[in-house]
Amino acid sequence: MTQLNYDELAALIRCNSHSKNKVNVDQHGEQMIELLAPLGFSLTRYQRDNIGDHLLFHTPKQAGRKVLLLGHLDTVFPEGTFTQFQQDSEWVYGPGVCDMKGGNFVALNALRELRKQCGPLYNVDFLLVSDEEIGSDDSQTLTTELAKNYDACLVFEAAGKDHEIVVARKGIATFNITVTGKAAHAGNHYSDGIDANFALANLLLEMTSLTNLKQGSTVNVGKISGGLGANTISPKANMLVEARFTTQAEQQRLLKGIESICLAVEITGVEIAISGGLQRPVMTPTPPQAQLLEEIAEILQHDLPVEHRGGVSDANTVSAAGIPTLDGFGPYGDGDHTMHERALKSSFELRVAQVTRILLAWCHGKDVTTNPHVSSVLAPST
Repeated sequence: MTQLNYDELAALIRCNSHSKNKVNVDQHGEQMIELLAPLGFSLTRYQRDNIGDHLLFHTPKQAGRKVLLLGHLDTVFPEGTFTQFQQDSEWVYGPGVCDMKGGNFVALNALRELRKQCGPLYNVDFLLVSDEEIGSDDSQTLTTELAKNYDACLVFEAAGKDHEIVVARKGIATFNITVTGKAAHAGNHYSDGIDANFALANLLLEMTSLTNLKQGSTVNVGKISGGLGANTISPKANMLVEARFTTQAEQQRLLKGIESICLAVEITGVEIAISGGLQRPVMTPTPPQAQLLEEIAEILQHDLPVEHRGGVSDANTVSAAGIPTLDGFGPYGDGDHTMHERALKSSFELRVAQVTRILLAWCHGKDVTTNPHVSSVLAPST
């Protein structure tokens, strides 16, 4: 296989692409456009005013499986906080080396190898969204609609420690709940007040009681505020709530439970306003997904280890659209979302070889079981 050029990755890393930095996210998008243009992709740009543009790189379609590769352009690091790229003999270090500019780099180099071995590409597209790190609120609808055009999706979030592929992710719902009561002097007119803080405390207890760790379901009240002072019955209180769940049944139980608790507390005289809701649906293993894994094991001549993760990604969205989806095709790394983020060089090489081999079989129908170009680094190692 072609030697990976980590200087290219360094240039991608040094371009700050914090989710809310539209100018630089678009600049990073231009970097990817320049790198992918020689491979013959057509580009559809989904322009946005306040976040970076979403980019779909697409190829002509022929008979056979249509595959979507999925990544995101944005990172969590504001401009000026963490921009350095470093490398040594084993690791690369920097913002996004595993989450997920490194994953995009894997996809890029697998596509290059595919082009090198097969000529013009077809049946494989590459979607890069710009807002994954802030919940994909804008791109989720786009991703859902585009996903329906494909038979399978590979997502390039980081691999597990033993190069596990992600087959399941928790879903997530977030709520901003405001409780409005009635202010009164706590000494002279206590009974005239309606205590928003007291109502919020009851909400907190009831909502967290929905947690069921055996089912992998949690409800967390992450932030609360309320009241004016010690001598005033609180007229208003607020809390931020997050629910996570591992099955469709638990997703429905928690969403309905939170709504029911709010309705019940309103009987005490407070008013409750809720914003938010389901942010990303749960991603669960499915028979078509299991079939993809069986096919990949046959292509690679070994099984890929799998894992379930509590964190969410855009894989949740594609999976919920009914498309067989596998995540974790990026490199192994650690320290993501911190200034210690790093990724393993040998992991890049392994993932590029694996993805190349999968795409050769799926998109171009090549018999790759003895392909010398991609066989030398296919044994998993950390």
